[in-house]
Amino acid sequence: MDALRTAAASSAPPSSSRAAAVPHATHTDLACEVCGRYPEPPKLRLTLANVAAMLPIELGVHAAVVGTEWPLPLKVLLLAATATALVIWVAEPSARHLLRTWLHAPALRRRRALGSAPALWRARVTLPDMPGALEKITRALAKLGVNVLSIQSQPVTGGVVDALVLSAPGGLTEDDLLDALALGGGAAPRVWPTTPLALVDGPTQALSLAARVAANPAELPYATAELLNAERVPADRPLTADAAARGTVLKLPGSPEPIVLIRDDEPFTPAEAARASRLAELAETVAARRA
Repeated sequence: MDALRTAAASSAPPSSSRAAAVPHATHTDLACEVCGRYPEPPKLRLTLANVAAMLPIELGVHAAVVGTEWPLPLKVLLLAATATALVIWVAEPSARHLLRTWLHAPALRRRRALGSAPALWRARVTLPDMPGALEKITRALAKLGVNVLSIQSQPVTGGVVDALVLSAPGGLTEDDLLDALALGGGAAPRVWPTTPLALVDGPTQALSLAARVAANPAELPYATAELLNAERVPADRPLTADAAARGTVLKLPGSPEPIVLIRDDEPFTPAEAARASRLAELAETVAARRA
């Protein structure tokens, strides 16, 4: 079954990214929200823009003044004063205003690259345990340009819970992914932003944590919390009946007191509970041999 699910994920057809959903940055996005000023453009671009704006002004002033019969010192003075004033108050501001998109093009490219950079998401969805169910999900995600990086399947009553790690275009939101999962036939879809740590191979992580517990059984509470991506609940913290009803609380036998783990809005599956119990048994066995 796992092999079939992996094959389904890898065979999903490529699809064009939903470019329209990724907002394109413009020069107005670079302005400071407080003062409204733009960042300083690259010196080379600013120099070229100033030359392009000043050259016609300089030529026009020279043509107007040089053709007169005024004394030479007066011509030089007028040329210097007029050209300087026009450059300071007309040419440079006009160049910055008219050519600002070109001036800030490097910053705009960086901003757009950040906006479209892939984002990692962790998803969990319940599917019917039947052929083609996972393929339908992967096709719905592929239409948004989402790539399925890993899949872990856990059988539950009435279907299979698939835990996926997704690489999605930066412009996609949580609602976009939830809609795609629901459109693909998934029940109770959930998504969370995640990091590259989610790509760590599950069995490798479990073996590493088992070695950690074998070396020091006192690490069991922390290892199980890391294994299940859950939070350890202190003994003096009251638990709500609603959390237990939703299946977000897991209690494990431990010494000197039971270990209680909680995970908001993400119920523990039977397979996860079994893994945590095995880890607790390992800690108990090692501690008994050392006693």
